[in-house]
Amino acid sequence: MKAFTELVKEYRADVLENVHYGAVCIVNERGEVVYQAGDPDHVVFLRSAAKPFQAIPVMKRRIEHVYGLTGEEASLFAASQRGEAFHIAALESIARKTGISEEQLYCCPSLPLNEQAKAERIQRGETKRRIFHNCSGKHMGLLALCKHMDWDEKSYYKPEHPVQQEILSVIAAMTEVPKERIAVGIDGCGLPIHAVPLHTIGRAYLKLACPDLIHEHNIRGAAERIATLMNEYPTMIADTHFVCSALLKDANISAKGGAKGVYGIGLRKERLGIALKVSDGSEQVWPCIIASILERIGYDNSDTIARLYEIVPNTIYNDGGLIVGEREAVFEWV
Repeated sequence: MKAFTELVKEYRADVLENVHYGAVCIVNERGEVVYQAGDPDHVVFLRSAAKPFQAIPVMKRRIEHVYGLTGEEASLFAASQRGEAFHIAALESIARKTGISEEQLYCCPSLPLNEQAKAERIQRGETKRRIFHNCSGKHMGLLALCKHMDWDEKSYYKPEHPVQQEILSVIAAMTEVPKERIAVGIDGCGLPIHAVPLHTIGRAYLKLACPDLIHEHNIRGAAERIATLMNEYPTMIADTHFVCSALLKDANISAKGGAKGVYGIGLRKERLGIALKVSDGSEQVWPCIIASILERIGYDNSDTIARLYEIVPNTIYNDGGLIVGEREAVFEWV
């Protein structure tokens, strides 16, 4: 089986202009692949789709209670925040409450990913900061855990560090892939990141949505708490106009995307896990793909599907607002 198949076609003036390839799969609570397009065994780096699982060691020790954090602040441990003002205010509050300095963060100085937030910072003459990095909340959570556990704070990013070893164990438990079979690389923010078969990402997200499926008791409670926070504070997880936040406004859904086109979703009522990978790394076609998946399985919350199409419509407009083409989800289940 080929790893990737056609997922989305884009037309301009009825001429095929672009094709996005990738793989999609849906698993049930027994871990069986019930729908697939492309190879569900293709090995994929989780990238930022790992963040809810990377936050589990932090939630296990109830770090939010240790340092008196609000739920809104603690949700940032699983976020790819895009640097809006309310994100930065919450991150600065975490720093004050935990005593963590911005210089301790291993992620590089950056500007906000949100274009308006970035423009506002530049207009004020501000420069790149580590706290602006979209992974800064995750780094703060791990540093707070290290401080609480009296683990070395300077080397928390190294694969052999206790916090990274515990994250590896969590990834293994959630995906049910043995630790020795999980490939480990380095993510954009400098932390270890893990690669597993696509269908096991769906399995992990189903467990995040339905924690009764998690065998390990201490992981189960922590996973339930971080998933709850993600739904309670959806705009903290990305921003006011992004796929993750749009999906998390639906209390039935656990969801998080990552760089290079990877996405994981868990559906609570349906007890299904969804994983997808866009091979060219595009995030722009996520709404088209995810909305199509939900439509095909008869998902009953039309508001969620509508929010996805509001973010990126299937109708393609030019810079002047003129309709110039359309995109279409074309994958077929096999």
